[in-house]
Amino acid sequence: MAADSNVILSAVSGKAALRIFTRSTLDVITTESVLEEVREYIPHMAELYGLAPQVQESQLRLLAIREYPLEDYKRYVSEAERRIGDRDPDDVNLLALSLATKTPVWSNDNDFKNCGVDWYTTARLLKILGL
Repeated sequence: MAADSNVILSAVSGKAALRIFTRSTLDVITTESVLEEVREYIPHMAELYGLAPQVQESQLRLLAIREYPLEDYKRYVSEAERRIGDRDPDDVNLLALSLATKTPVWSNDNDFKNCGVDWYTTARLLKILGL
């Protein structure tokens, strides 16, 4: 993977993940549903890091993440359901976006193993990028 490639974001968090946003030139894309899921966890993450939820929301908005609406990948949803729907229905849209854009998935979720797309955990992505 080249340092200036695209990667699709799943709901990853933490200081290690932040290094990918701040110290690489990866273009990070994701679905509306993933960003909704991330926002659901903001209160928990804010408490964990001792920050106000508003600060966490502001930090999320500052990250260079391009959000794709369902219309951009909906024709791949049925194929994604076939590949991952039994394991994790919540990941169907993310896989559909990966199929539509031919972009690898960045997720710590093992459900993406053997889905027919490139998949990177945060640790593996950091190693590949030399971060």
